[in-house]
Amino acid sequence: MTTTRNCRRTTRVATGFAAMATALVVTAAPALAAATIDISRAGPTIVQVTYSCDDSDGVASIQAMMGEPTADGPAAQGIQNAVTCDNAQHDASIPMTATSGQPPLGSGQVQVRVALVDRNDTVVSGQAKLFSVS
Repeated sequence: MTTTRNCRRTTRVATGFAAMATALVVTAAPALAAATIDISRAGPTIVQVTYSCDDSDGVASIQAMMGEPTADGPAAQGIQNAVTCDNAQHDASIPMTATSGQPPLGSGQVQVRVALVDRNDTVVSGQAKLFSVS
């Protein structure tokens, strides 16, 4: 009989811990929101993105590069240091400049890579997409 009583107590304790864990996850969910970035448009001189991040992510800039999908390096690069991290969605434009030593972008398919980057140049969140440039 004591085995049954201990089993019931263990079940109640386990249920209580599960309920507390669920409550912690639900209340912590907004704080655990991941930084995101999405390329909305790309042209030879500008890349437009939509992003969201939290101040605790440590994002210091948005960096972008574009080039031929099979190229050894990017044909153009850009950086945007004006970043707002408040868990809301924001739009940003990154001006692109030609990379020295690389052939200029031609028309056709280009690969665009963007990233939210912290002060140590570590990528917090990133994305790559193919676009047609004319």
